[in-house]
Amino acid sequence: MGSQDHCALAAERVFDGERMLGDRVVVLRGGRIADVTAEPPAGVPLVRLPAGAVLAPGFIDCQVNGGGGVLLNDDSSVIGIARIAAAHRKGGTTALLPTLITDTRPAIRAAIEGVAEAIAAGVPGILGIHLEGPFLSPQRIGIHDPGRLATFGPGDAELLTGLGTRGLTLVTLAPERVPAGAVADLVARGARVCAGHTADAGPAIRAAVAEGLTGFTHLFNAMSQIGPREAGAVGVALAEEATFAGIIADGHHVGGDQLRLALRLKGRERLMLVSDAMPPVGDTRADASFTLFGRRIVRTGDRLTGEDGTLAGAAITMAEAVRHMRTHGGASLEEALAMASLTPARFLGLDARLGRIAPGFAADLVALTAEGDVLGTWIGGHHAA
Repeated sequence: MGSQDHCALAAERVFDGERMLGDRVVVLRGGRIADVTAEPPAGVPLVRLPAGAVLAPGFIDCQVNGGGGVLLNDDSSVIGIARIAAAHRKGGTTALLPTLITDTRPAIRAAIEGVAEAIAAGVPGILGIHLEGPFLSPQRIGIHDPGRLATFGPGDAELLTGLGTRGLTLVTLAPERVPAGAVADLVARGARVCAGHTADAGPAIRAAVAEGLTGFTHLFNAMSQIGPREAGAVGVALAEEATFAGIIADGHHVGGDQLRLALRLKGRERLMLVSDAMPPVGDTRADASFTLFGRRIVRTGDRLTGEDGTLAGAAITMAEAVRHMRTHGGASLEEALAMASLTPARFLGLDARLGRIAPGFAADLVALTAEGDVLGTWIGGHHAA
């Protein structure tokens, strides 16, 4: 479907990253968007999307633990990472950060090198790596393994930023669990830093923001909440206008009122959808349960839990998150699509080439039915799923 080096896609509705356009033709050439026009250009192969379909910028997911039966912690090979990315393409994701949850330092090194090799091998859509832990609060550990938590020490900033210029690095940490200056050091080395799995009442988080922390990982989940006198991580995230926040819109992690509140206070410019996906996404096996550090994780519908009921990531695609944000989070179609594309592109500093349908931008696209199901995705102008 439109995988030639030079082709055009026609849709009744085209979301350009900020607004919805009617009856447009998007011309692709050389992996980029060449034009957005009202009439098909002569001599260019044309694919006309079904009635009611929406063509939008491809989704960008900053938190992907696994997919296709693969967990990054268990398999950080090029083949494993490619399987994760392929599983998520079917859900509209054209760019992602494979995410390593709390693990040992050797596992961190292996994951970084695996991601570097995947990028070098040209695995479509791999932007870099998200390291979620191991410098997290034991009080807000969630499903992470408390035995793998670590104390931040000499050499850890260098370790976490080992990907260097080979790709993007996102680090989630609890600000109270790292020494003063650690966030500034990570940022100076090129990483983006988020607060997550934190029990801090607010002071350490605000200090981290002053050092360059720019985001919050899975807002409302595994973090200190708003109190009458203590802002907690949630309060700081909602109050700090310049920061971004990821949110899991799956019907299990965050309630509808909280989704609406976050959207009202952060807006689509700062609130971004993440899947927090685990291996069952894209896994067609009847029994898609898996083991996480010796704990059996059970899937019930699209809910993943340990046997004690603790939520263990999610089993949704970004397309499903977009749909849930519309039906339960009070978002318009334009808001939900922006939260899955342009907003994460801005957070990652990639909004000069990703997150929009405009001339010169990467031809990374997703086509959706009127109901929000994925018709197809394109990466670099090539039909991918």
